[in-house]
Amino acid sequence: MAKEKESKLTRSPKLLKSSLLSNERFSLQYISQGETPQEHLQNIKKVCEAGCKWVQLRIKEEDLATYIHTAIEARNICDAYQATFIVNDDVSVAKVAMADGVHLGKKDMCVEEARDILGDDYIIGGTANTAEDCAQHIRNGVDYIGLGPFRHTTTKKNLSPILGIEGYKKTIEKLKREVHRSVPIVAIGGITQNDIDSIFRLGFKGIAASGLLTHTSDLKQKIQDIKMLIMAYY
Repeated sequence: MAKEKESKLTRSPKLLKSSLLSNERFSLQYISQGETPQEHLQNIKKVCEAGCKWVQLRIKEEDLATYIHTAIEARNICDAYQATFIVNDDVSVAKVAMADGVHLGKKDMCVEEARDILGDDYIIGGTANTAEDCAQHIRNGVDYIGLGPFRHTTTKKNLSPILGIEGYKKTIEKLKREVHRSVPIVAIGGITQNDIDSIFRLGFKGIAASGLLTHTSDLKQKIQDIKMLIMAYY
């Protein structure tokens, strides 16, 4: 039994962080959905099979042991499909599961503390709602920023103010004026396929999606269509 557990906690050496953050991977990110941990895993496998190369495991209201077990299983799936694997919120789970990184919400551990625990090889992303949030994340050394919500979404409780395309435009313009170092920014929150063009025109490097991928009948075609739209900006 001990040997079985040990085998689950081994993995081949990680790719360089620059490879894990490549445009091919970063530009389309799946944030997992499901009523149960098992459903999260099933949906993660489906999107990986269909060609998505970035997965964020986002599980709420589960005990730590369940979260760790689910993260290890999700990481195994992502490894099998050579997808970047990110854990939402919990630095300890990301480390135990040997994820590629962690995404920190506005009320989670600070970026500097997470970096001290995980080291430079891990990807650390941070949620932002304003230009000030983005600037602070950049100063603290995040590898990418998730800016949103773009519109109302049922995926997340206690939403920050909705930004929309005008909010995105003002935020990006303010960042360009006031911050002289940039990190890639991903749009998040209720994104649809029809939003992609206007979002990428503003300089965003990716979109994060949940329902857009979870609730589609032809997932492989959907991902191909989205990637074709995104390729015009790279």
